[in-house]
Amino acid sequence: MFVQFITGRAKDAQALQARFDDWTQNLKGGAHGWRGTTAGVAEDGTFVAAVRFESPEAAQRNSDRPEQGEWWAQTEPLIEAAEFTDSADVIELLGGADPAARFVQVMRGRVLDAAAAAEMMDGMEDGIRRTRPDVTGLLVATHGDRFTQVVYFTDEAAARAGESQDRPEDADMEAMARVFTDVTYVDLKAPWHAAS
Repeated sequence: MFVQFITGRAKDAQALQARFDDWTQNLKGGAHGWRGTTAGVAEDGTFVAAVRFESPEAAQRNSDRPEQGEWWAQTEPLIEAAEFTDSADVIELLGGADPAARFVQVMRGRVLDAAAAAEMMDGMEDGIRRTRPDVTGLLVATHGDRFTQVVYFTDEAAARAGESQDRPEDADMEAMARVFTDVTYVDLKAPWHAAS
């Protein structure tokens, strides 16, 4: 899988969602290799989109379509300081993206030890399934020395309840601190989903 993240500040969240809906209705049919998109605007205006493709080549073919260029030319003015981040190093847990999720949390930060991070991810799925029924999907992408994690929840209330009960052991917290740092959070309380 290949994921392209688009981040920035939404100048007009409603207009941006209308552009998202327009792409889903009119352009997705020609986006061969596109697997789905999760996007939204946080309460502070932060915009995040995670656009999933089968491969980097599929993403490039989509970008090269004239209609995609026209769509982006009309969409980009709605996003202040739009930034693209690509990753072909993606781990899907619990089935990956969940288009039924009513709350999505995006975490971004720095990876201090990529090998340890991959090992930690390998051992996480069973524990999440056992202790966090509110988590319905997970994507973890690394790009250089950075990472982006997209967590899908049934809804915000369940996520907050799960967070309050989820108390990792000190050893787990220390292990995570050795792997991830400078972590920021973006909460999408009304996420936009589209799937192929």
